[in-house]
Amino acid sequence: MTNKPKNGNGSEIFEPAAEIVKNANVQEYEKLYKKSIEDREGFWAEQAENLDWFKKWDKVLDDSNKPFYKWFVNGKINIVYNAIDRHLKTWRKNKLAIIWEGEPGDVRTYSYHALDREVTRFANVLKSMGTKKGDIVTIYMPQIPELVFAMLACAKIGAAHSVVYGGFSVEALAERIEDANSKVLITADGGYRRGKIIDLKNIANEAMKRSPTIEVCITVKRTGHEVFMENDRDFWYHDLISIPFANNKCETEIMDAEDMLFILYTSGTTGRPKGVLHTHGGYAVYTATTHKMVFDIKDDDRWWCAADPGWITGHSYIVYGPLINGSTIMMYEGAPNHPYPNRWWQMIEKYGVTILYTSPTAIRGLMRFGEAWINRHDISSLRLLGSVGEPINPEAWKWYFKEVGKEKCPIMDTWWQTESGGFMITPLPITPLKPGSATKPFFGNEVAVVNNKGEEVKVGEEGKLVIKSPWPGMARTIYKAPDRFVETYWKEFEKQGWYKAGDSARIDKDGYVWIIGRIDDVIKVSGYRLGSAEIESALVSHDSVSEAAAIGLPHELKGNAIHAFVILKAGLKHNKELEKELKEHVKNEIGAIAKPEAINFVETLPKTRSGKIMRRVLKAQALGQDVGDLSTLDD
Repeated sequence: MTNKPKNGNGSEIFEPAAEIVKNANVQEYEKLYKKSIEDREGFWAEQAENLDWFKKWDKVLDDSNKPFYKWFVNGKINIVYNAIDRHLKTWRKNKLAIIWEGEPGDVRTYSYHALDREVTRFANVLKSMGTKKGDIVTIYMPQIPELVFAMLACAKIGAAHSVVYGGFSVEALAERIEDANSKVLITADGGYRRGKIIDLKNIANEAMKRSPTIEVCITVKRTGHEVFMENDRDFWYHDLISIPFANNKCETEIMDAEDMLFILYTSGTTGRPKGVLHTHGGYAVYTATTHKMVFDIKDDDRWWCAADPGWITGHSYIVYGPLINGSTIMMYEGAPNHPYPNRWWQMIEKYGVTILYTSPTAIRGLMRFGEAWINRHDISSLRLLGSVGEPINPEAWKWYFKEVGKEKCPIMDTWWQTESGGFMITPLPITPLKPGSATKPFFGNEVAVVNNKGEEVKVGEEGKLVIKSPWPGMARTIYKAPDRFVETYWKEFEKQGWYKAGDSARIDKDGYVWIIGRIDDVIKVSGYRLGSAEIESALVSHDSVSEAAAIGLPHELKGNAIHAFVILKAGLKHNKELEKELKEHVKNEIGAIAKPEAINFVETLPKTRSGKIMRRVLKAQALGQDVGDLSTLDD
């Protein structure tokens, strides 16, 4: 790639290398984008033809009940048929589907044929435990192949999965089990992280005490440490799959395009997490298309999305999109810098990884150790790089480009959400890049930056990011809370029929979109979304705390770090021990990711007359900025 001098916006433009452009799956953006907007349904019908359907759809898009859109109406499909079954009829049957490395260094590989065997076994086990089409199975596991088998096994038999990130605590897991009304929980004895065992079964046991719906818990033996197993409820996975019936044939269930595939809980501005619901048809088409076009997927690629399957990035771009496209997927269990900061570079060299897709937090974390660790390894197999989870700062972008990509790998800086299912604003390998910009909308998507009245702001001005048109990968609703779905995403610009992304952004004179950050009370830490209200609820649940407010402040590594403001109950005095205790309390209630960086003890909190905490005031004060309009402040 070559870079041009700074343009009028003060940012450099990096032109893609001629060889990348020549071999790209998509050769031209503007013309195809125009076509995808003028005939959106035609564009998506064309993409859907790349998948296998049991029965074709009658209508591409049904928008008669906005915002509850339906895609590929009356089409019959199963995402697992597309991710596994169809490959078994081709040469891909013997292609590697998964290369997995555990943190201690153990390695397992699975061809598509072997993946089918494992998923079929797991599907038969779930059926034997009474799991039926339409049930929701909760999965709470480390990043091991059985997590992928479990997700696919659920989808194969028509059950939905609810994957809970393995870093979440008892309270968070119990709450999600309860909301999903799950009868079956799939977990592991533990996983490895930085050389330590994370005791997942113990957390699962505590959560099940609070979750009367759970009848069966299937546990994968990963670490082998001693765990408590309750008779008639807890079963070892290895015992179950060794029973002869597990090897029986298991037909892939025929699903309607609009049948539920999974729910994934995401933090909201109120304390209770939202179960975002995705379906088989539209999600399959959208993830496969975005993955193939944006990352220019070729048959000989080795794809590494270094996320966790417990988040949407892992669902869409570790599991479903890549498997539908017949890719070879790299998975790794542990931390990027354990035992040394060259762990990732070592694996890229060892396995010949061609595409690395990771978060700005991981990039900044590895940047601290310098390029000497990279230069010990031959990572010339890399062809493309990607970034996800939060806006990447230009300094980290340039380091990633220069030191990891050796100035030849374009960086696909993708903006999207749990609710969107897949990439919404993203470059293609042929796109000239500006460090820090997500560049332009993906095909079929119209985006705008508007003010509170819904008027488009001027070029370069900050405003609210909206998506003007429906897309196949979009969430269909919030599980059991359709009114909340409308209220959260559609109410503000209901008249125009636009989706409110909840992020602020600006668009430059070249039409490039720059994402600035969240405008609601959601804090992004290391690319993970945490609701202010969740953290505040955790703090207030401590006996000493009367009120609390949580904000995100810029952090060199994490992007944002949580800073909490706490009012203690009358007569109590704060000290270092209490501060430490409150931090641990939040960690225990939600998970280590939510542990506050700092706790400030205060006498009052800024509130509106209606009692709403004005977190923006706290943030402005902490950053030494102008606090803005305080006319709605109570005091």
